[in-house]
Amino acid sequence: MKIFPFLFSLFFCISSFAQKNADPSPEEIKTAKSIREKYDKFDIAILSSTEKVTFNINKTNDLVEVNYDVKEHLMNINHRADIQKYEFYDSQSVIENFSLKYKSNKQANFYVADEFYKSNDLFYNDARVKFMQVDFPVQGYTYSYQMEKKIKDSKYFTSVYFSDEYPIIEKKVIIEIPKWLDIEIKEFNFEGFSIKKVVTKNTENTIYTYTIENVNGNPKEKYSPGPSFLYPHILFIAKSFSIKNEKKSLFSSPADLYKWYKSLIDSMKDDKNVFAAKVKELIANAKTEDEKIKNIYYWVQDNIRYIAFEDGIAGFKPDDSQNVFQKRYGDCKGMANLTKQMLKEAGFDARLCWIGTNHIVYDYSTPSLSVDNHMICAIFKNGKRYFLDGTEKYNSLGEYAQRIQGKEVMIEDGDKFILDKIPIQNAISNTEKSILNYTIENVTLKGKIKKEFLGESKASFLYSYNTIKNDKKEDALRWYLNSKDKNCSVSNIKTSDLLNRDQKLTLEYDVSIANHISSFDNEIYIDLNYDKEYNSFDFKERKTDFVLDYKSFDDITINLQIPEGYKVTKVPENISIETDDYTITMKYEIKDNTLIYTKQFLFKNGIIKSSKFNDWKNHYEAIQKNYSEQVVLTK
Repeated sequence: MKIFPFLFSLFFCISSFAQKNADPSPEEIKTAKSIREKYDKFDIAILSSTEKVTFNINKTNDLVEVNYDVKEHLMNINHRADIQKYEFYDSQSVIENFSLKYKSNKQANFYVADEFYKSNDLFYNDARVKFMQVDFPVQGYTYSYQMEKKIKDSKYFTSVYFSDEYPIIEKKVIIEIPKWLDIEIKEFNFEGFSIKKVVTKNTENTIYTYTIENVNGNPKEKYSPGPSFLYPHILFIAKSFSIKNEKKSLFSSPADLYKWYKSLIDSMKDDKNVFAAKVKELIANAKTEDEKIKNIYYWVQDNIRYIAFEDGIAGFKPDDSQNVFQKRYGDCKGMANLTKQMLKEAGFDARLCWIGTNHIVYDYSTPSLSVDNHMICAIFKNGKRYFLDGTEKYNSLGEYAQRIQGKEVMIEDGDKFILDKIPIQNAISNTEKSILNYTIENVTLKGKIKKEFLGESKASFLYSYNTIKNDKKEDALRWYLNSKDKNCSVSNIKTSDLLNRDQKLTLEYDVSIANHISSFDNEIYIDLNYDKEYNSFDFKERKTDFVLDYKSFDDITINLQIPEGYKVTKVPENISIETDDYTITMKYEIKDNTLIYTKQFLFKNGIIKSSKFNDWKNHYEAIQKNYSEQVVLTK
């Protein structure tokens, strides 16, 4: 037992000696301070990086393999830093080297973890991650990082990004393309970045060398567009290769991509007998064809738990429909396939579809596995196509989530395929309408409120409400309506059927709000903005576009009954804002003995672009000014 303290002491001494030899020089400390002045939001910088991509043929299976090697020189630019270095891989790849060294070239013995990548703590796919916790003890401290990965099939190696989560002082990306490989390199988002490209040739290879300098770290911001919209990167499209004087096709066209997808579908072994009785039960009392479709579609939405999936190569083959039916959970592929097979069992022409959500910039003109990250189902009926997405829990038939609207979709059609686009719906279809009728009792606002929800505002509400445990639903609804404010009391709540996604959702209730009225001498001061809509949209530090969950239209009317003997002597200034992306109006008017305050927020495209943040800042300040001012009644 005494050997363990000895070994620990020996390891500590060796580690301390290695770190002592790795202490930063005065020049390195000076460099770190200089970089920190420029990139003051970051603790770590990449002084230099080289990423090298080479190709070879595996003679055992005639697949094109990819060797992806990374070397980085990392520096702590703050006083102290702790980071995590990580690299993902899966059944189609293997990490052959994942290491860190001190500047003395001695191995830094940080523990390397290797585990499955978990999604929602429930579902394991073949994605794995290697990672290590790395500490930088002082400013100017450096490590050399090296990673070597082999991708077993070139179709799974889709892109290289030039930016990183940390600032980069200089980075080189070197791609060696052998003569026997026909591969296209597509460049994205280069504008605004200092990127140089040099192409050279030798007897065996065409060599592309990209160099990028002084690029900021990627901002970690919620509600941002996907990385393919934002960051400079290259996409690889391996079209064909030659071996033994024979040309073999890879992904030279969308037809090749579909052919490979179809091969996965053809290898499935669906057994519809497992759920035939359930299908018969679901359509037994349906009076119309549409009702049959809805009964099946909604059953999948309600009874199959969606398991989040990973973008990229986490899996492309759907689970057999009977497995998803019996397990009662599946990813988008499995849910789409179950929907298809149940509809086919009911006699409908249903087909699988591949689609990229609005997280992805590409379309099917680019034959790559990066094009799509989602699967849905299409049904052909009376010359029309309807798209069904079982992962959207409370979307009704014919309504589509913002994340797929307008996106190109590849529909199976035997040995061929059909390209279509998901219909686009406008913001009005997602209206949330509120009518608030207030009276004043002493220093309390008393009111009767009615809310109506359509489209995605309805689906969003229903999803949130119906995922709450049954014994908490009433409390949750009350909390939602009073915004967890003790000054607001909600009573007499009446709702429409909160399980029915085909009808307009309505909420009616009484409300009593304290601390929004004050009275002095002959004047009453009233804050009518209990809900300060979009009050959190302050983008002072934001860098990327702000993407809303969906295009939205908030239509609010507040009717305040003016007490007898009083008149309105002051209201906030009216606001009218019109841009390409949004329209905002806030208006006060008096009719008879009622002050009518209307607010409308229309986000036409579901986005506020970063290029327009200066405009938004002015508009946001005007809204805040309106929120901060009160209505004054004088006796």
